[in-house]
Amino acid sequence: MTGAEQTTRPPIVLSIAGTDPSGGAGIHADLKTFTARGVLGTTAITALVAQNTHGVSRVYPIDDDFVSDQLDSVLTDMPVDATKSGMLGSRSLVELVVERAAQGQLGFYTVDPVMVATSGHRLLEVDAVDAVRDHLLPVSDLITPNLPEAALLLGDDVPAAQNQKQMVEQAKELVARGPRAVLLKGGHALDGDVADVLVTADGELTEFTHPRVPTPNTHGTGCTLSAAITAEVAVRKRERGVTEVSTSLLVDAVDSALNYLARALRSAADWQVSLDPDGAHGPVDHQVDIVRR
Repeated sequence: MTGAEQTTRPPIVLSIAGTDPSGGAGIHADLKTFTARGVLGTTAITALVAQNTHGVSRVYPIDDDFVSDQLDSVLTDMPVDATKSGMLGSRSLVELVVERAAQGQLGFYTVDPVMVATSGHRLLEVDAVDAVRDHLLPVSDLITPNLPEAALLLGDDVPAAQNQKQMVEQAKELVARGPRAVLLKGGHALDGDVADVLVTADGELTEFTHPRVPTPNTHGTGCTLSAAITAEVAVRKRERGVTEVSTSLLVDAVDSALNYLARALRSAADWQVSLDPDGAHGPVDHQVDIVRR
């Protein structure tokens, strides 16, 4: 037996996304989530983003060739079990990631289709939307849009789903565009329990429901959930010694990630982290399952 065969390693997960200096979203949320879910987190940063609990004020894109160098640094050195991408920003960067995914370098690939910040700041160039629709979706294993993102992925004039039946219909339409699975998140609905819909390319439909947590601290929930799902998939791949992700494995990973996010939301529900709490949206408690001393 060789030295390489004798060694052990944790599940390894990659995040391709922008930064958040306030620590609630983007790369920062992803790394916290990866740690909380028991995987080794690696990153390729696509943009430096000036944002806090009140929103995004400025975006400084990273050159494509440097993003490519970051990817090379990780992918030529480490066996990545799963990857998630968040903010990609430009058409050329979308195409760069598409190429890596098509080459099979990213492992199980989750796309969190970040397009517009809650503050209204655009995080994906207009001419990049078609590249996401036509090229990124077909190379993804899972996409995790919220209601407005799902509608935009289906077309410029498509209204967001208003109920669970419409969510299922739109998720099925998105699966037909090429991804192996779609988790359509219902958190943007106005009231009632939060319903999320998972539709897979093999026709399986799974619905998840959680009580809505009344809190303004929802900054970075999309990043956190997609990172948690990606981590949970990587853990299960390593535990079960498999390379292919079955529908049952994915459903199990999504369920575990949603439960983690629910705990993180409840734990941070009453936090006040901003000096100006009026209109602020604080982070979730990524460390909810970590013992504090």
